[in-house]
Amino acid sequence: MEKEFHSFGWYASKIKPHLPKKAFKPVPARLLGGLAYLLVSLTGMFAIGLYDLPLLANIVIAFAIGASFAAMGFLGHEILHGTVVRKAWLRDLLGAVFFFPLLTGPKLWRKWHNMTHHVHTQNEEKDPDAWLSTEKLDKNPALKVIYRLPLSMRAFLEFLSLSVTFTLHSTRMFFVYVKEFKPKKQLSVWVQFLLPWAAWTGLLFFVGFTSWVFLFLIPLLIANAIVMGYISTNHRLNPHVPVNDPLANSLSVTVPKWVDVLHFNFSYHTEHHIFPSMSSKYYPLVKKHIKNNWPERYHEMPMSNALKALWNTPRVYYNGVELIDPEAELVYGSLGNGLDHESIEPRPMNEKEKKIN
Repeated sequence: MEKEFHSFGWYASKIKPHLPKKAFKPVPARLLGGLAYLLVSLTGMFAIGLYDLPLLANIVIAFAIGASFAAMGFLGHEILHGTVVRKAWLRDLLGAVFFFPLLTGPKLWRKWHNMTHHVHTQNEEKDPDAWLSTEKLDKNPALKVIYRLPLSMRAFLEFLSLSVTFTLHSTRMFFVYVKEFKPKKQLSVWVQFLLPWAAWTGLLFFVGFTSWVFLFLIPLLIANAIVMGYISTNHRLNPHVPVNDPLANSLSVTVPKWVDVLHFNFSYHTEHHIFPSMSSKYYPLVKKHIKNNWPERYHEMPMSNALKALWNTPRVYYNGVELIDPEAELVYGSLGNGLDHESIEPRPMNEKEKKIN
């Protein structure tokens, strides 16, 4: 029987009457956390750049900077959804500041993430973040070679690549979307793209290669890994869907409360897709109402379990609702379609499915 899907607006209309009015107002106090991360980053960079510190000290500081870069990205994400400040010029300015370490401009992010990913989540053709299908794999010989590697090796390479994926994907999205901006706005989009690259590259010549590695390169890799640790669980275990239904196409992960505090409740991803313009401060309230109304449809699991499920399943979609491993000739379910993250049991491919080999 075909599943019933509902749009994010449908869920929002059911939950909104039960939420306080303040939940729909901006929360500028979130900037205090951002200021703290900015100060940690700048202090750490100055310490590495100005002093001849021991290797261990440089490594510890680099990790602190990288963690701060990631958290600044989470705040930048909130800001550019309009949940911290509402004035457009201030929203974009603050968004640019907090996304600066991740080399992403605010206009690009709003076009790629807000206006495209959120509107077409897990639509194979329209969502720029959706994973590939067997049809697309069949048309890409280079990718077919990669997907002939054993699943364990592909999982290792995929997890290793998380340390660069956000920056690489963001760069790719720039070249995909820059031409869609009106000519008058393209210059500002180019400036927002080039300025962070120029600034961080210029810093290399100012502080020297060794210091630059510790005050920017290693932190960038760490920030990518932290950010992608969340992003990789947001939708990659969920099916492709005909309707943008957040309860079908999104996953919320659970982390310790102190991690939620540090990361601005970024773990509440299903909630975010229902109310993208609401401060994540109120997402625990949204989760409560979702679980009261649709507990059987809500997807939630500990972050560690979600990452294990990602490791143990392939990233190629078959018929939108299953994940297929061409090399091992196995098919796995997706969330809501047979995937049990606690006991992942694939089935053998049938003769039709084997043709993708």
